[in-house]
Amino acid sequence: MSEINMEWYRSFYWTARMGSLSRAAEQLHITQPAISHTLKQLEHALGGPLFFRSAKGVSLTAEGEVMLQYVEQAFNLFESGEKRIADMRNLDEGEIRIGAGDTLSKHYLLPFLEKFHKEYPNIRIHVTNQTTPETLNLLKEGKMDIGIVNLPAEDRKVKFLRSLAQQDCLVGGKAYAKLSLRLHQEPLALAQLHEYPLIMLEPGGSTRHFLDRYAASAGVELKPELELGSLDLLVQFAISGFGLAFVTRNYVEQELARGELVEIPLTPAIPERHIGVAMLRGVPLSSASKRFISLLPFAEVDVDDVDVDE
Repeated sequence: MSEINMEWYRSFYWTARMGSLSRAAEQLHITQPAISHTLKQLEHALGGPLFFRSAKGVSLTAEGEVMLQYVEQAFNLFESGEKRIADMRNLDEGEIRIGAGDTLSKHYLLPFLEKFHKEYPNIRIHVTNQTTPETLNLLKEGKMDIGIVNLPAEDRKVKFLRSLAQQDCLVGGKAYAKLSLRLHQEPLALAQLHEYPLIMLEPGGSTRHFLDRYAASAGVELKPELELGSLDLLVQFAISGFGLAFVTRNYVEQELARGELVEIPLTPAIPERHIGVAMLRGVPLSSASKRFISLLPFAEVDVDDVDVDE
């Protein structure tokens, strides 16, 4: 394909539509000689005339009629593209691709997705359930726009915004109620945890890594008897009396209030951590993604930080 300036086609299009060089010049806010010169360049590049002149203005040659069909399609596509971009910026269409684990999807993400969907029903929402490491990999591969992850997490290619705080704790079923009462006076030393059956998440996720590091900092190695794939399973197995489980207190408040679970105080205490909103550095967010992130609660973060065009 020959390299032809798009402005040539713009001049051709408006001259054909207006039937006059002067009116086309007015439409494009340029001079009539400029239009005439541009059309001569286009005709030279294509190897023949596209217009013939008459007393009433200009008319298309047979070749010009053929060219107009394609140029009109091209300009209609341009207009359609501009309209779609405007719709996306106005949140009348578009999509968001979010990666999050099962627990974060259920207990953190879902209420905000419901609110966003009610406000912007035409935005398609794609959620992929993955662990924090898997979510970060998908983000760096360009398959996700936003990741909802457990902090701490580090990656030089990813920007993390701290959202809600969450507190991990050790819980057991009703069989551990007396132990719980006794330990509120003197918490259980982490080194003594090996005396009880322990239930934990499977290795590989950020939560398990965080708890293993917490224990290691106190010189303790956690050796669970059961390793499960989700927090909901941990809760159910603990309620059923299979042992003590590390869970996120924020997500078991109802079970604790009903007495189905009791908390086992530990020393040293488990450090607080946060939910993180992850975005790829240097990649601007879509209007839909920016709007969704603006609905999320952040800790010590200016809301302007959601515009990560750095």
